[in-house]
Amino acid sequence: MNEKPNDEIDDDELDGADAAATSLSATVPEGGSGRLDRFLAEAFADLSRSRIKALIEEGNVRLNGANAPGTILSASRAVKPGETFSVVIPPPEAPLPLPEDIPLDVVYEDEHLIVVNKAPGMVVHPAAGSPNGTLVNALLFHCGDSLSGIGGVKRPGIVHRIDKDTSGLLVMAKHDKAHAGLAAQFADHSIERLYAAICRGIPSPVAGRIEGNIARHPVDRKRMAVTPTGGKWAATHYRTIHAFAHNGHPVAVLIECKLETGRTHQVRVHMTHIGHPLVGDPVYGRTHKLPSTTPAAARGAILGFTRQALHARVLGFVHPVTGETLRFESELPHDMMSLLGALDPLRLSDT
Repeated sequence: MNEKPNDEIDDDELDGADAAATSLSATVPEGGSGRLDRFLAEAFADLSRSRIKALIEEGNVRLNGANAPGTILSASRAVKPGETFSVVIPPPEAPLPLPEDIPLDVVYEDEHLIVVNKAPGMVVHPAAGSPNGTLVNALLFHCGDSLSGIGGVKRPGIVHRIDKDTSGLLVMAKHDKAHAGLAAQFADHSIERLYAAICRGIPSPVAGRIEGNIARHPVDRKRMAVTPTGGKWAATHYRTIHAFAHNGHPVAVLIECKLETGRTHQVRVHMTHIGHPLVGDPVYGRTHKLPSTTPAAARGAILGFTRQALHARVLGFVHPVTGETLRFESELPHDMMSLLGALDPLRLSDT
């Protein structure tokens, strides 16, 4: 199944979606007359006459009806009783991201691309609710004017992304050729991506492949879910690295996940789907209960973990300009290492 070249960033909804356009309509009453802009300003009290005039001139006002001419571009057009006009109000344009002097953990950089190890808590690109302090703001300061524009003005150089509270490796392009080359590798699944995750419970089997379409949850619009129809196909391979249990009761597991696709919240959704949500996941992990016998230290570490325990640990690809094969590894961040330290007394023999 094919993906869009920048499939990794095809879905913004959970990290702050762009606002949608709104549509209003009004019908001229019997005896109504006068200019179109005056009528619409009276019909929609929240819109000034100057705003109405601008919307008309920008082609956002239409006359409805089977024989209507469609878009109206003249604010002075006379209205007639019974005519219905639709007004489309475009979403406000987000401001262009500005450079910000934010420290970056740069793993690799040349004149074509840059690989960074993103800290948890940093949003990748500006969106509603996160207009600044993002990785893009930091890259604009670090790279200057060299970032590619293919990703759009709010996503310069961005080829893929990870969630705000997921840590780990990301590659960004500095010009169009590099951007296109990296995007093609994401599209044909030749990018190597391995994630480390700490999940609740111990999956059975200890290694496997999870396949299922991912779409927005039918009830909770802030979540994604595996659905039998609709959505986008996704597949995740997982394998157990270390398992932790107490008195025969499974407590947690460190797994490695290899992605075939790049869907929104893919690892989080797929592991939840098989009954093993990520430790600390505020969206998907709330219903899973720890065994009552879990020792206090391990229980406290799991319940006190404040983000999803997910780290983009390995990133490998072919350099889009030089053709060199590059592969980068990132150690687990301090908070995940501390969590594993608290769980270590419960570790089962590795097989």
